[in-house]
Amino acid sequence: MARLALRKSVNAVMFSLTFLCTVACLGVLFFILGYLFWNGGRDLNWNFFTKLPAPVGESGGGMANAIVGSGKLLLIASAIGLPIGILGGIYLAEYRGKTFPFIVRYATDLLNGVPSIIIGIFAYTLIVLKVKHFSAWAGGFALGIMMIPIALRSTEEFLRQVPSSLREASLALGATQWQMILTAVVPAALRGIVAGIMLDLARVAGETAPLLFTSFGNRFWSEGFDKPTASLPVMIFTYAIGPYEDWHRQAWAAAFVLLAMVFFFNLAARGVMSWRRAQT
Repeated sequence: MARLALRKSVNAVMFSLTFLCTVACLGVLFFILGYLFWNGGRDLNWNFFTKLPAPVGESGGGMANAIVGSGKLLLIASAIGLPIGILGGIYLAEYRGKTFPFIVRYATDLLNGVPSIIIGIFAYTLIVLKVKHFSAWAGGFALGIMMIPIALRSTEEFLRQVPSSLREASLALGATQWQMILTAVVPAALRGIVAGIMLDLARVAGETAPLLFTSFGNRFWSEGFDKPTASLPVMIFTYAIGPYEDWHRQAWAAAFVLLAMVFFFNLAARGVMSWRRAQT
């Protein structure tokens, strides 16, 4: 009886500790969300999404150029990072081996751990110094490198969850290996791959350090992709350290919009994964 009472006491203590840690974690999250909403949400208006930044020292204006610029940077990053990551994940999942796949996975994990500022310096040296000006291409290239490891590992994991019987049935019908991959395996894992893409976009959407070295910033509309381009993370950084109170308010508003963007990507990924589980 004494041992049973001791076990119940230990169980109660550990359950209480885990519950308190969970509440503390959620409390920090909701505090950040509420703080951003209180400081940033109240300063959002139509001008914020449609106007250019006001001249230095004047109040008002918006960050339409930064919102469009962030979209351009994510578009370039997706065009660079996703094909490489997804095709690499397909290779690792479908073409089994030992030495070379191990090297690729190890290098991918190392790349995923490289600080973003190092990737920014690499893109600066490789592109900006060569062409002698900042550009959206350079920023998108830096973010694209950061997207590769997540896209590769998530694609590999979701493809490995496809039953081997589906592969065997496709090969038994006379399909080649590439036909089997494209027509049977990838469609079966497509929802998971899309969820991985959404999480990948959420991962790089808020990166600031690489963009300071590559796309830099622009207080006006940036035509095309070969000019300095504004982005929400860089505008938040610039306005937050500025001397004007109106800049600080707009920085809070931009932070709230950026958080809403990341939340949307995460919510979309969760929705795709829930839909995938419901279909299986």
